[in-house]
Amino acid sequence: MNTATTTLLLGRSHPLSGRSPYDWLFALLAVAGAVFAFSRYGEAMDVYEKGILVGSVPAVIWLGWFWGPLRTLMLGVTGVTLLAISLYSRTPDAFGADLAAGEKVFLLKYFLSSQSAILWMCVLCFMSTVFYWFGFAARGTDNVAQRLGSRFAWGAVFMALTGTMVRWWESHQIGAGIGHIPVSNLYEVFVLFCWLTALFYLYFEQHYRTRALGAFVMLVVSAAVGFLLWYTVAREAQQIQPLVPALQSWWMKLHVPANFIGYGTFALSAMVAFAYLIKQHAGETAWWKLAPLALLGIVLCFEPLVFRPGAQTAGASYWIVYFGISALIVGGILFARRAIAEKLPALELLDDLMYKAIAVGFAFFTIATILGAFWAAEAWGGYWSWDPKETWALIVWLNYAAWLHMRLMKGLRGSMSAWWALAGLVVTSFAFLGVNMFLSGLHSYGEL
Repeated sequence: MNTATTTLLLGRSHPLSGRSPYDWLFALLAVAGAVFAFSRYGEAMDVYEKGILVGSVPAVIWLGWFWGPLRTLMLGVTGVTLLAISLYSRTPDAFGADLAAGEKVFLLKYFLSSQSAILWMCVLCFMSTVFYWFGFAARGTDNVAQRLGSRFAWGAVFMALTGTMVRWWESHQIGAGIGHIPVSNLYEVFVLFCWLTALFYLYFEQHYRTRALGAFVMLVVSAAVGFLLWYTVAREAQQIQPLVPALQSWWMKLHVPANFIGYGTFALSAMVAFAYLIKQHAGETAWWKLAPLALLGIVLCFEPLVFRPGAQTAGASYWIVYFGISALIVGGILFARRAIAEKLPALELLDDLMYKAIAVGFAFFTIATILGAFWAAEAWGGYWSWDPKETWALIVWLNYAAWLHMRLMKGLRGSMSAWWALAGLVVTSFAFLGVNMFLSGLHSYGEL
């Protein structure tokens, strides 16, 4: 059987056929980058880290080939990160570069140091949210405001990744044994949550050819940004700290990103569910029937009053204002629900996107939970200890397992699935933040 016949019978071409010169150039650069990393840093890697590096090469190539915009994003982040490193390296010290240059060199101080880049991410996330919502007031379903919202979201992802990569490099310049992948504390994982959620949304935006949902999804990203800004000021969390002993493991490089793919896609599905219910209840005139939606919307669109009793007055005031703004936003959405619903996609599309986001998140959350069990066995001598964080991770897993079971086996659709997905983020948020705030245990190194 020849190739043409095989292609005809299978209905698809070989994955390597039809690749453009840009595809192959990207693959070559990915391999070259891995070779350079081995030659430059191989002696500092253990066997597991070398395995992760080798495995990341085909994964990066596949991702770039699977979704074209990722190639440009990865190449751009790499180029700008190397520029930042070169600016730092102009004044070397014992560890390779003088981090004080971050306050002296213009590009570093205002754009490319890790803290500056992450602050730009925050600004661009807010701008993206605003322009996406302006899109509902503009004419057409793919108007200039929505396109600007999408561009700003891409810019936020770009600056977040740049800040993350530069922060990773900066950590290695502080001193021996301090350098680590920046996913070790709440500040770093909130940055991870922001760009992962935005990036997954941008993929679905292109896949479904609609930008209307950006207004809803970027609300939850902006909520995370609001918490990140408060946490930065209140705890000076932007400072790079050495890892605690429990986190000094290569498992962290796998467990935490997989976990936050789950968190990000669960958040995305919840905001799509919120949009679904807004569209479904667009013609509702009885306001008391909208009260549960308003309450859940306030809780899920923005973090509610996370400061603890006894907190400083400034911190309390910040969260009171924040909560008030969130209430006004949700109230405005409910008031303008008819106009908003007209520009939202069909309910069937929203239902399908909700399902796909939860399916992706559940797969990665399952992987993260398994990896976490192996990590726990290495760090604490047991795969499972019913630690509060582990218990609530299991609750999250069971919640979405039940959702998927009901959908695949019982045909769960419509408002019930949307309410469930929306309420699921309450459970997920408590597992993510509430456990750190109110409970203690083996994961207490992540407390607020």
